[in-house]
Amino acid sequence: MYPWEQIDPENDTSLTLIHECVKRGHGVALCSPANLTIQNSVTNAFCNVIGRMDKVPSSMKSFYNKAKLREEMLPLAGFDVLFFRANPPLDPLMLNFLDSVKDDVFIMNSLQGMREANNKLYTAAFGDSHSNIIPPTHVSKNKKYLIRQIKESKSDKMILKPLNGFGGSGVILIEKSAMSNVNSLLDFYITSSDGTSNYVILQEYIEGADQGDIRILILNGEPIGAMKRVPGSDDHRSNVSAGGTVQRHTLTKEEKALCKQIGPKLVNDGLFFVGIDVIGGKLVEVNVMSPGGITYINKVYKTKIQAKVIDFVESQVLDKLEAFDRRSRLRKAVEDA
Repeated sequence: MYPWEQIDPENDTSLTLIHECVKRGHGVALCSPANLTIQNSVTNAFCNVIGRMDKVPSSMKSFYNKAKLREEMLPLAGFDVLFFRANPPLDPLMLNFLDSVKDDVFIMNSLQGMREANNKLYTAAFGDSHSNIIPPTHVSKNKKYLIRQIKESKSDKMILKPLNGFGGSGVILIEKSAMSNVNSLLDFYITSSDGTSNYVILQEYIEGADQGDIRILILNGEPIGAMKRVPGSDDHRSNVSAGGTVQRHTLTKEEKALCKQIGPKLVNDGLFFVGIDVIGGKLVEVNVMSPGGITYINKVYKTKIQAKVIDFVESQVLDKLEAFDRRSRLRKAVEDA
């Protein structure tokens, strides 16, 4: 995950999950992707290990301030679970390190699933000619093509965003009445300072988007919490990090059907804990690297979603241990025959 010093103790989902693990008596260690190391063919990490507490504070802020961390180099295969909470963009070299332990440790989410779904192309793949699950979407770095799509769109507005953005960064609203700015905007988004080119996403504007979006947290293919994010007065983005506010939200019939439709694919891809963003019943984004929102949903609903997440993780570890024990017993029976 990101460094401990960057945690916002009041609102950080990662800290909430860490707190739940520590509260249950589990040993917890943190490391950033840059701290992975191989020693004698064993994948290790320079970890910050959270010291045991006689009494774990119930307040996240108090827990954060009182936690004592010590650095140790530890083998990743010695852990029961690796919980992935790094921010985009995904570091492919980091995944290569973790490949060596994927059969020994339960990883949330799976490495292959992360490779497939770490950017917004994964969301685009949910749509097809028989589905109305996502708004009309174009992914390209061809400027002429993108301008043509804007001009030919039936909508007066479109959304432009970088392929690897997160937290609402780089998301802008394009209006046909201001086409004179589009050329320079596309130049800015597509062309990097080093001369390379980037893909961008152009998506048809969904009516009602100015009223906010719905963040739904999905665990093992099932929704476990939702909230409505409303944009601030000076920003069209509803992300809380961009100034949006949170309101209670009860899933509509349409939103429940959407979750039911995409849930099996998420589980099949090993994406057990994700956050999806929905506007007007349309799937806009799937967040798989570091889905947030637990703290906000907990506040408006007076619940503890982190308990459900860690319950699931513990069940996965237990299933793995039971399968190993069963295999060991059967092997011994054969050897003793």
